[in-house]
Amino acid sequence: MEARPPAELGDEELVALAQKSSREAFEVLVERYKQKAYRVAFDFTRDREEAKDLSQEAFLRAFSHLKRFDLRASFYTWLYRILVNLCLDYGRRRGRISLEPWDSKVEQDSSLNGAVDRTPSSPDQKAIASETAREIGKALAALSPKQRTAFLLKNHEGLSIREIAEIMRTAEGTVKAHLHRAVTALRRSLAGFAERVIP
Repeated sequence: MEARPPAELGDEELVALAQKSSREAFEVLVERYKQKAYRVAFDFTRDREEAKDLSQEAFLRAFSHLKRFDLRASFYTWLYRILVNLCLDYGRRRGRISLEPWDSKVEQDSSLNGAVDRTPSSPDQKAIASETAREIGKALAALSPKQRTAFLLKNHEGLSIREIAEIMRTAEGTVKAHLHRAVTALRRSLAGFAERVIP
C-alpha cells in the first residue's frame, strides 16, 4: 500500500513525521497555517513587515521546539500560543500598537469579515470608512493585552472559547470575562464617534 503524500495527512501525523526530522512534513504545516499566522500577527501589529517577521519567527520557534510538543493541544493552538506571545512581546517593546487603517488592502484580501464587498463608493463614504478604521484601531490599542488577545482571536480568527483558553493558558471563564470587558470598552470608546458621524 502506497504512503499518502504529506499534503493529505492530518496535523498529528505531520507533527509525528516532523518530530522524526521530516522537513517536508513541517513545510506542509507551514503552508497550511502561514496565512492564518500572518493575519493574527497583522491584527496585533497593523504592520505588514512586522507581521511577516513575527509569523516566520513563530514557525522557526515551533520547529526548534517540536520535539517537546506532546500533542495534548492541537498543532495550530500550540503555534498560535507561540505567535500570540511573540506579538505581545512586540507590543510591549513598541509600547503601542500601530494604527494602520483597518480597511487596508491586506484586510480586504484576507476576507476576515466575510465575502461581502463593503468598499465605500463615494468620497464621503471613503472618508468615514477611513476615520472609522482609525477609531477602531485606537479603541483596540487602548484595551489591555489580554482583552485585545481574546477579542482578536475570537472575532477575527473565529476561535472557540476553549481554543482561546488553551492559547492564553487560562480558564474559559477568564476568557469570557476578557471578551466581555473588551466589548464593553470598545462600545464605550466608539459610542462618541458614532454619534459624530451618524446624523
